[in-house]
Amino acid sequence: MQEPIRTGSGRRLDELTIEALRAGRLAPEDFRISKAQLDRQAAAAEAAGYRQLAENLRRAAELTALPNERVLEIYAMLRPGRATVAELRGVAADLQRQGMPRVADFLLEAAEAYAVRGIAKPA
Repeated sequence: MQEPIRTGSGRRLDELTIEALRAGRLAPEDFRISKAQLDRQAAAAEAAGYRQLAENLRRAAELTALPNERVLEIYAMLRPGRATVAELRGVAADLQRQGMPRVADFLLEAAEAYAVRGIAKPA
């Protein structure tokens, strides 16, 4: 039997009720998806032949280790002209050290593409 689906805080989905919300027993973290659930979805996508979707879900799973604010900062850096190639590489190195190789590789790929296309912030 497969483990029940859990949120980022470890709650089971059947614990997310209106009554619990009204009683103040739930917090925003209770509604975040978990790394384990994203990994399971990635495995299902890959098994169904959706390799790119699986890779996107695996990157999302890695990002669950970061606070939302940091994810949004990284997202903003990926907009053209918002970060230098060196800044993107620096964030990639930090993420690699934090055990997020897929996201780090994505940022390195973006840095190289931005350099080639001339859309990185000037150094």
